Amino acid sequence: MATAYDVPAEKLIAKLAEELKKIETIAPPDWAPYVKTGRHREKSPVAVDWWHVRAAAVLRKIYVDGPIGTTRIAAKYGGKADRGSKPNKAVRGSRSISRLTVQQLEKSQLVQKQKDGGRVVTAKARKLIDLMSTQILKEMAAANPELTKYL
Repeated sequence: MATAYDVPAEKLIAKLAEELKKIETIAPPDWAPYVKTGRHREKSPVAVDWWHVRAAAVLRKIYVDGPIGTTRIAAKYGGKADRGSKPNKAVRGSRSISRLTVQQLEKSQLVQKQKDGGRVVTAKARKLIDLMSTQILKEMAAANPELTKYL
C-alpha cells in the first residue's frame, strides 16, 4: 500500500480536499472569503474551495511531520513580508486559520492531541491518506507501467 511519501503532494492534497468536502464538520467559517492567509499576503485567496485545500494540506503535513503544533503549522504556511525599503523578513502565516483547521480535523476524528504536545493523525486519517495515495499511484502506474512495482 502506498503512503503520502510515495506520491506527489499536489495530487494527494487535491484528492484529499475532495474527500474532506464530504465531511460536514470541515467547513469554512463565515469570515473565510474576506481573510488574508498571513501578513505576507496582499489579498485573500481567490479559489472558492481554498479552506478544504488548506485542511487537506494541514492533514498531510501532520501525517508527514507529526507530532506538530499549530504554531509550527502556521510557520510552514508563512512567507516573506514586504517591509518597504527594509529587507524582507520571514513571517508566520495566520495562526487563527491553522488553529481552526486543526480543531475541525479533531472534530472529524482525523487528528488527535498527544499528551507530550502537538497533534498526530489517527488511524482513520492514516487509512484515508493511504487509500488516496494508493489510488493516485494506480493512476500514475496506468500512464507509466514501471511504477506498478510500487503498488
